[in-house]
Amino acid sequence: MVLGTTFLIIAGLIIAIWMIIELKRFKHKIFAIFLICLILFAYLSSTIVFKGQDINFKSASGLSKASNLYFAWLGSFFGNVKTATGNVIHMDWGSKNSPENSTND
Repeated sequence: MVLGTTFLIIAGLIIAIWMIIELKRFKHKIFAIFLICLILFAYLSSTIVFKGQDINFKSASGLSKASNLYFAWLGSFFGNVKTATGNVIHMDWGSKNSPENSTND
């Protein structure tokens, strides 16, 4: 009986240690995925923003113009996301237009 209890305690400790190690590994994976998504967003958004713009990235004034343009676009983007989210939240998501409530019988 003591052997079985000892085995359960050791098995529980092994499982707990394994779960802690996997949780740390999972945190690193989430951070890596976040960084990859951030880099992709920055690349794609800068491609969209600077398309058709005549900006010299080799001069200080060109970098200043590019950063002003990009951050203005980024502010506008997040403002539009905020507006769209607010509109979605205020919509009527009830089921009063469902087929069961139809009066066309």
